[in-house]
Amino acid sequence: MDPVRIAFLGWFGAQNLGNECTLQAIIYHLRQTLPTAEFQCLCVEPEDTKARHGIAATAIAEQFPTVSSSKSRLVRNNLAAKILGKIWFRVLRIPIALLGWLQGFKTLKNTHMLIVPGTGLLTDAYARPFGWPYYIFKWSLTAKLCGCRLLFVSVGAGPIYHRLSKWFIKSALSMADFRSYREDSALQYLNAIGFSTRNDRLFPDLAFNLPETILPKAALHKKHRPVVGIGVMHYAGRLSVDKPRHATYLAYLSTLAEFVEWLLAHQYDVSLLVGDAANDTHVVQELSDLLKKRALWDQSRIIDAPILTVEDLLKRLAETDAVVATRFHNALLALVVNKPVILISFHHKCDSLMKEMNLSDYCVDINHITVDGLIQRFVQLEHNATTVKDHLKRKVEEQRQALEEQYQIILKENCPIEWTTSAQEVSATLPD
Repeated sequence: MDPVRIAFLGWFGAQNLGNECTLQAIIYHLRQTLPTAEFQCLCVEPEDTKARHGIAATAIAEQFPTVSSSKSRLVRNNLAAKILGKIWFRVLRIPIALLGWLQGFKTLKNTHMLIVPGTGLLTDAYARPFGWPYYIFKWSLTAKLCGCRLLFVSVGAGPIYHRLSKWFIKSALSMADFRSYREDSALQYLNAIGFSTRNDRLFPDLAFNLPETILPKAALHKKHRPVVGIGVMHYAGRLSVDKPRHATYLAYLSTLAEFVEWLLAHQYDVSLLVGDAANDTHVVQELSDLLKKRALWDQSRIIDAPILTVEDLLKRLAETDAVVATRFHNALLALVVNKPVILISFHHKCDSLMKEMNLSDYCVDINHITVDGLIQRFVQLEHNATTVKDHLKRKVEEQRQALEEQYQIILKENCPIEWTTSAQEVSATLPD
């Protein structure tokens, strides 16, 4: 019998470590039960995905821009290139789109499942309707026409602003053989825009069930002072509010700088954390510039080493005593490695995560953040740290067990039994 072929669809390869850890988690767990399966990924940066995950990868669309290409910057600054770009868009877009559909059929031919694994893909906050909403629809329809099972697994949703984007996304979801959402607020959001989730399921974010072999067990070195991780993020813009204001981002940066200054003055060291190497690096630099203007500190007390992989991020989180994060997965992974967390919320998913973990008291709205409020919550969190960590162990284990249940459901409903191998049989063949 031919091996099962599984394709994944998502914003992968773009150096967003939250997205990468969800893909990493599902690949690992499917390989346990489908050890002979062949995987490929439909993503934005195939070379990065191949290198990170060791699977075949294909660009979602030929015209999709390369995230880190220096050539793309040169094209934007060249008048002739701009003119040619307009000709390309207006004259060639229809035949190119048709070619893309044909290539899609070729890509998914003989593929058994197309899985959208986690992430907050169901939004148009960063793209017009013919960006991501269209690509989700296109690949979902292609999958069904090719006879693939279509699964949306622990996905997030919203906001979706444009009427056509809503149609694309709701149409894609309606074609799915399996749908689950990582938070109740995503499910409620889809209901509110007219998509029925009556038969859908609610399961945790896939990153809760990363392979235990990559999770650091404890801090890797002795520390003279406690370390607080400060997770920064570029301004979420329309992912957060309909009419974003740059003043919100400036106030956020200023508050973080004041809070870091308070930490240093109260004998804490600081570890600067990012969750997206392509977009957050400039935020670290801007925060560092603000700190330099405020006071002179021993630079060795601010840890700012590069974070390029999920393993890098987990290692840095393990070396902290507490974390104040903005990115969703910076906070989630901190919880996974049993660190008390304050989450600066920019999206309903942040509030849902902290509510699910019974930590709503430590969730702060980015639009109303103040340094006094942040300090107050931090002092409270530190006072309750032992109780919080004991509680987190239980909650994280509950999330892991729920995800194990989801994998069993997925395999039972979408895989013939002859494809699968029991987890016990597979575990005996896996390296320690």
